[in-house]
Amino acid sequence: MSVTSHQPGPTRPESPWAVLAAPVFRALWIAQLVSNTGSWMQAVGAQWLLLGHGAALVTLVQTASSLPVVLLALPSGVVADRFDRRAVLVAAQFAMLAVSCVLTVMQFLGTLTPVLLLVLTFLLGCGTALMGPAWQAIQPELVERPRLAEAAALGAVNMNLARAVGPALGGVVVAAMGAGWVFAFNAASYLGIAAVLLLWRRPAAQAPAAGPEGLLAALHAGRRYVWNAPGVRRVLLRALLFVPGGAALWSLLPVSASRSLGLGPSGYGLLLGAVGLGAVAGAVVLPRIRGALGANGTLATGAVVFAAVLALLAVVRSPWPVALALLPAGLAWISVLSTLNAAVQTRLPGWVRARGLAVYLLVFQGAQAVAAPLWGGLADRLGLGAVLLAASALMLAGAVSVRRWPLHDAADIDPSPSDHWPVPPLVFEPGAADGPVLVSVSYQVAPDDRAEFTACMDRVARSRRRTGALSWGLYQDGGDPERFVENYLVASWAEHLAQHHSRLTATDRRHEEQARRLLVPGTRPEVTHAFDAAAGPPVP
Repeated sequence: MSVTSHQPGPTRPESPWAVLAAPVFRALWIAQLVSNTGSWMQAVGAQWLLLGHGAALVTLVQTASSLPVVLLALPSGVVADRFDRRAVLVAAQFAMLAVSCVLTVMQFLGTLTPVLLLVLTFLLGCGTALMGPAWQAIQPELVERPRLAEAAALGAVNMNLARAVGPALGGVVVAAMGAGWVFAFNAASYLGIAAVLLLWRRPAAQAPAAGPEGLLAALHAGRRYVWNAPGVRRVLLRALLFVPGGAALWSLLPVSASRSLGLGPSGYGLLLGAVGLGAVAGAVVLPRIRGALGANGTLATGAVVFAAVLALLAVVRSPWPVALALLPAGLAWISVLSTLNAAVQTRLPGWVRARGLAVYLLVFQGAQAVAAPLWGGLADRLGLGAVLLAASALMLAGAVSVRRWPLHDAADIDPSPSDHWPVPPLVFEPGAADGPVLVSVSYQVAPDDRAEFTACMDRVARSRRRTGALSWGLYQDGGDPERFVENYLVASWAEHLAQHHSRLTATDRRHEEQARRLLVPGTRPEVTHAFDAAAGPPVP
């Protein structure tokens, strides 16, 4: 039996669960829940095996899982934008299955050392890094853009349901049967996602294909887009101001469970389960929270709640108050993460979506990878309580910063494609690799409108750079003060045609129209395309 795509109608769902009506999204969500549960079970097993080697080594489990994203997120984003995303996802599943089988066998044979455990965890993280951008980028194929926020929330619910079940189940299995069995379950869990992906009848038109753009050029194009997209950059900043403090909870909770609370693996699993239950419960009320507080209010409130939980964890030595406090921590975590995830999804156009999401994953996972060992090392030197209080203070500082650096209004950003540029009027047909291409656009602007025109052109400049310009400049004619000339350089004719037909968005068009409304009535921009005289195409 095959699985077919279906996208629900344009009406927004009344509940975050309604998006599960899309059959492929629902099937993948269930398979991902099983896989995430296996990942959390393995995390418990790995951390508990290393617990006798010090806090710093325990926190390296999180680093080994997160560091591959730092190293591979951007290349993975390029791969997901240039090749069939389903094939990338299937390959990642089978690669992780193979690594998990090796891990399982070595544990059962008694040959698994701490170093090998961390190395194999790192390899599993490489599979996750390869999978991440492609997984995020296929979401708009499964649900409509207005429902991406609900899909992002359900993705967070999925992770936290797994966090509620996986650690508790993993702790029980480790205590009763040993870590090898949790590794075995994790290995089997990858088969579900692979099966759903192989059964998905994905329309051929939606499968990206490798074009003339090289891997390094594609990587540079993704970096250039993010750097010149203020809305995306602000999401990255908000993630960077939240994640390091949050990483203290995930990396130090096993240490706190063992040293401060006197719990075993099953007790630690129950603490993680409390976080997961809080997140699942929070998903039900999340639309109301966002409706009442807005995106920025949700980010600030979530950071304050998380800071309070970290402070309580630093001073309380009884398991039950800690477990109860972890419930709102889960709610805060899912509120912030789903808000950031939906924000970055809705701000990226399709042509660079996977690369933009790769940068987001790089910031998110990289912050965890760097922060986790720092918190662990500081805990060994300064004490667990002092470090948790420091993390709480850092989280509060992030909450305060929302007022200074809020998310930009999503209503001002429309990433839908806009093919509004006319065909260039050339007398010859350049080759795709011909270039660089100098594009010049002249404008006639009345003296009273010059200041406003140049301000509008600042936004146009970012648009040009996002879509391919290597350099950009705006000049005023010395002989005709009303004449302004915009020059920008594009690497090749293929890059410029991509600007024309696939890279411009409705936001880019709006910025151009705002500038052109200030032109002298009756005049229009004049566009010319010039090629390198030494390397350009021959004239007729």
